[in-house]
Amino acid sequence: MAKGPRDLFQKCREYRDSADARAQGFYPYFRSIEEPHGNYVICEGERKIMIGSNNYLGLAQDPRVVEAACAATRRYGAGCTGSRLLNGTIKLHVELEEALAEFLGCEDAILFSTGFFANQGALIALTEDGDSILCDRENHASIIDGCQFAPAKLVPFRHNSPSSLENRLKRLPEESGRLVIMDGVFSMSGDIANLPEIIPTAKRHGAFVYVDEAHSLGVLGRQGRGTVDHFGLKADVDITMGTFSKSLGSMGGFIAGNAQMVEYLKHRARCLIFTAALAPAVVGAVKKALELMQEEEWRIAALWRNTRKMHEGFKRIGFNIGETKTPIVPILIGSEAKAFIFTQRLFEEGIFATPAIYPAVRYGEAIVRTSFMATHSDDDLDRVLEIFAKLARELGTFDDPAYANPGRRKNIFDFRLPDSVATEAVRENGGDHSQNESGLCAAVSR
Repeated sequence: MAKGPRDLFQKCREYRDSADARAQGFYPYFRSIEEPHGNYVICEGERKIMIGSNNYLGLAQDPRVVEAACAATRRYGAGCTGSRLLNGTIKLHVELEEALAEFLGCEDAILFSTGFFANQGALIALTEDGDSILCDRENHASIIDGCQFAPAKLVPFRHNSPSSLENRLKRLPEESGRLVIMDGVFSMSGDIANLPEIIPTAKRHGAFVYVDEAHSLGVLGRQGRGTVDHFGLKADVDITMGTFSKSLGSMGGFIAGNAQMVEYLKHRARCLIFTAALAPAVVGAVKKALELMQEEEWRIAALWRNTRKMHEGFKRIGFNIGETKTPIVPILIGSEAKAFIFTQRLFEEGIFATPAIYPAVRYGEAIVRTSFMATHSDDDLDRVLEIFAKLARELGTFDDPAYANPGRRKNIFDFRLPDSVATEAVRENGGDHSQNESGLCAAVSR
């Protein structure tokens, strides 16, 4: 007897992860912020030091940026009510594209509604069947998804490894078009792309190079031009992508490069031509933030002063912060349950941070992902270090196998825990999959 069509919503009814986490009292997502104030927020009626934001330069709430958004809204209205291709282009879009191209030393640039769309739109439009996209294994989800939707074959290579890349390139068919794509700064680990070795490897094998500057714009390079500028490799990079939701304090993304490539994307990138144009408020805010980023170089200097302080402070306490070289500082916790509990306790102590678990990081290597801003005060940062040290002692962080037995990865994760947070309660075996196949992760937005 035929069973009939599959119930598409059965998985929704059976989904329990978030409910179980709420029942345990440590669900960390979708917290409602009542008032944002840059380096702190009001949440559940209380002041919290914000260390979970990508507002690296503190520009998201700058009064001049806010006023630029308001002025653009007064002039152009709340929205463009159409795609850029048709009726949605306003003068501000063109001015911002010109400013970005000049800033980055490129011939032209094109805006997308989100950074996710920028990566997806460019990768789908620029590659064809028979081509290959060589993708660092720790690239952002927007890159991975763009590669999977693109007609080209996805060829992953080991993180930041020119030798792994070379091995993959050698095996490609001679006639295959090839594109190497990397984050400039990796969103979870905070380490910097090894462009000085990756780019020559790519070029030796006839590959084009695409760098996603989402987390490096405003952080690295002259006046915040990014990783490519930081290494002085502009002439060797074919495509530059960036976002406005980090240092520039708003939302949206862009692709920059030679004029012919940008012109092609304007007419072939489906994520551009079938999506409403960025709202005037967004474009006005980003344009002003880009100006301030270049004019007020003290912001990047302050960001790096705070970054060095936190790197040194966390290491002094005993935390493993991996290979980070940037304001993104991943604090290794280990046990997925402890990462959620640690985050909840931080919140109760007045600190807003977020955990990252599989698939954002490896099983058994959960982190609290912190990121710091130019506007954090020494008092803010001292308080953060004080609370992290206190909670590490109280929750036995350094007794977790991730610290006590490094290298021995145990891969179990389940929200449904007993009251005890002992490591063995959450690490029972070394299988390749979590019991509940949890898809929850700390998403880093594009």
